[in-house]
Amino acid sequence: MPVEMIGWIAPRVSSELIPPTGPPFDPGVVAETARIHERAGFDRVLIGYFSEAPDGFLVGAHTASITERLGFLLAHRPGFVAPPVAARKLATLDQLSAGRLAVHIIVGGSDADQAKDGDWTGHDARYRRAAEYLSLLRRTWTEPAPFDHVGEFYRTRGTYSEIRCRQQPYIPIYGGGGSDAAIRALAPHVDVYMLWGEPLRETARFMGRVRREAALCGRSPAFSLSTRPILASTNGAAWDRARDILDRVLANRAGAPAPRRQNVGSQRLLQAAEKAEVHDTCLWTPLAVATGASGNSTALVGTPETVAKALFEYYKLGATSLLIRGYDPRPDAVQYGEKLIPRLRELVAHHEAASCVGGVEGR
Repeated sequence: MPVEMIGWIAPRVSSELIPPTGPPFDPGVVAETARIHERAGFDRVLIGYFSEAPDGFLVGAHTASITERLGFLLAHRPGFVAPPVAARKLATLDQLSAGRLAVHIIVGGSDADQAKDGDWTGHDARYRRAAEYLSLLRRTWTEPAPFDHVGEFYRTRGTYSEIRCRQQPYIPIYGGGGSDAAIRALAPHVDVYMLWGEPLRETARFMGRVRREAALCGRSPAFSLSTRPILASTNGAAWDRARDILDRVLANRAGAPAPRRQNVGSQRLLQAAEKAEVHDTCLWTPLAVATGASGNSTALVGTPETVAKALFEYYKLGATSLLIRGYDPRPDAVQYGEKLIPRLRELVAHHEAASCVGGVEGR
């Protein structure tokens, strides 16, 4: 299976190294970032969801209008838009973008962040709600006649949508979470289960848990894995750059209170950091510690060849989708497109060709 490469797009330039400046939504920044990723050979870009950020649906619509091939992974939190309404909004955006949309279900790992948008639902209940939400999304996209629904969180009557997804039967659904509640809720529903960059052994074990839960419902999701590559022309130079990034992140955070992370995914990254600074060949954990593991925060450090081989090991485990973003987002995306993505695609193509030959010879 070809590897899917996902980048990152935001309504203004910022990162752990770059303090946000300018308006919270800059159409020019969005357009330039999207075009950089399209030229770099990315398949999709993630449009994130934050409680204080501009609306992702409108960011996605703008991005679709100024690109031709690039796909979008729109982060969406259940609970704030009724499922039938969300289904119509997503289907409309899929039509508008000529079938380039996927949705990433963000259930929410922080009670405080959920409260900012007026949601006081507890952690496990949020995941049960997400499962019901996804079921209603799919029914709204696919049911040929009006239907009624009565569940724990939603009750509808005569639900029907004239607008359907451009992609049939519906757009790809991504989602993830590290807790048992997340696996129970999402594994039976998502097409792609998303993971953060843990060591290979822990990643394989976690994938096994998700696969077993999904199999109970006759499902077999693909996987996506997210990391922060730090590249240079030599491995030594890459490690020098990584340490410089860490120093700058720590300097930017000087005096700020240490973030407290409730979600299990962040806790898993911090546990990996307690065991070692470097795992496998080049998975580096100190940046996860420095940022409180607030999302995708472990780095793969080395030359493009070194990092491509490290990403390929995750691909072989089943992560056929890889989300990568840099600490200097736009220049790093250019570098990934010139040096990293082509080499990784070569490794995957060679592997797939060898697998096909081996399968034919084994008959």
